[in-house]
Amino acid sequence: MVQATPLLLVLSLALVAPSLSKEKCVLTGRWMNDLGSNMTIGALNGKGEFAGSYLTAVTATTNEIRVSPLQGSQQRTNGKSQPTFGFTVNWSFSDTTTVFTGQCFVDKDGKEILKTMWLLRSNVDFIKDDWKATRVGTNTFHRL
Repeated sequence: MVQATPLLLVLSLALVAPSLSKEKCVLTGRWMNDLGSNMTIGALNGKGEFAGSYLTAVTATTNEIRVSPLQGSQQRTNGKSQPTFGFTVNWSFSDTTTVFTGQCFVDKDGKEILKTMWLLRSNVDFIKDDWKATRVGTNTFHRL
């Protein structure tokens, strides 16, 4: 048994080492996007759900910008180091809602980046105006 111990140790390290070298992207924390908006994502619960806040730097309304709540979900990673996710922001200062979907990446320099696409839905009074009620865009977030 004494001779088998070093062999088992080497085999264990060989199996564990690849997972140690692969950096994981973690959603939890503070982020800023390419437009200067700030977002804070809280800890994920056991179902992969999270809550947080979003302070946009841009708006199409003349209302005063306020921090808005967000709710989201991350895919169950199952060992994947760069998970996909989605979240909804219910804007506190306007009659709009935005949904984001994206993926959390670790770049070649080891920095975490969120690549997202979003749909912003504005309230319209008449169905005939539905055509102009949804906007689409992309954002890249970097950890603060």
